[in-house]
Amino acid sequence: MKMHKFAKLAAVAAAGALVLSGCANNEQPTGGEGGEGGSELSGTLTGIGASSMQAAQEKWVAEFMTQNPGVQVSYAPEGSGAGREAFMGGGADFAGSDRALKEDENKAGEFGRCAEGSIAYDMPMYISPIAIIFNVEGVDDLNLNAEVTAKIFDGKIKKWNDPAIAELNPDAELPDADIHPVHRSDDSGTTENFTSYLSEVAPDAWPHEPDGEWAAEGGEGAKGTSGVVAAVTNGTGTIGYADASQAGDLAQAKVGEEGNFSELTPESAAQIVENSPVEEGREEHDLAMELNRKGEGYPIVLVSYAIACAEYQDPAQAELVKAYLSYMASEEGQKAAEEAAGSAPLSPKLAEQVNASIEAIK
Repeated sequence: MKMHKFAKLAAVAAAGALVLSGCANNEQPTGGEGGEGGSELSGTLTGIGASSMQAAQEKWVAEFMTQNPGVQVSYAPEGSGAGREAFMGGGADFAGSDRALKEDENKAGEFGRCAEGSIAYDMPMYISPIAIIFNVEGVDDLNLNAEVTAKIFDGKIKKWNDPAIAELNPDAELPDADIHPVHRSDDSGTTENFTSYLSEVAPDAWPHEPDGEWAAEGGEGAKGTSGVVAAVTNGTGTIGYADASQAGDLAQAKVGEEGNFSELTPESAAQIVENSPVEEGREEHDLAMELNRKGEGYPIVLVSYAIACAEYQDPAQAELVKAYLSYMASEEGQKAAEEAAGSAPLSPKLAEQVNASIEAIK
């Protein structure tokens, strides 16, 4: 798959730290159930979390507020870890996270805006491939398998013309140049998904436990998805990982085993999710996925969750959360995210489960 140069990235990098919000007062509602006269919702809704779904959240916020002019929604793409921390501390009505809460984190009474004794629900909302992006002079196409990828990011493969890379790319003119890996510096669900892939598919080459905080030594750290993209774009001989929606026109590597490389497409990434179960032992309506990265499809995939209270202290706030999450999970909302970010829509089966979880929120 050949991608061309880097025209779109300055705007992406500049937007990375912004709070995504809008004011619908000067917009005309689009009609339908949430159109003019059709919505009586009012209030303010705050979300904080994953930068991976920044483009999708921009679209969701704008469309929802157009349909519900009495509601002010903001989403700050500060990273998955920041989102979970804010939600747990009472600083956000919902969190966006590229990983679900762990079972020992999802304890009744631990969430600032939830009712006493309430747990939280993890609800998949956004499915997207994680692109391996690179900037190497003279190289547009790159094949990588899990073992080579792990060794590059762990600092064991240091040159672009290393025999292990050359074997996978016999037609490429690989330079005798240093490799400069770029990783997330913040607590990131994208990092946790990327390292989960390395750990599951190439355990002998990746000795670190999957985690949202980067564990390997060396390399360059950059904050947020846009920070990684900017560092790879502006560097020389660089390689990094980022949600595909923000990879822009950077070259993107195919990933797989030798002779069986997977193209990076939303549909291919969605295959992995479709064939993955909900984790055993979870409460009803808590939809943490156990991703099977060895199944058919592009294996480096993230599922970004909306994390919300099972029961809120304020019933009116619960209604706002339910309305916004219902829009995100709807066919209309998923199509909007697909258009804005290139994500894969929820499958009918998963959408049914997500909508049941939203309906159960009190």
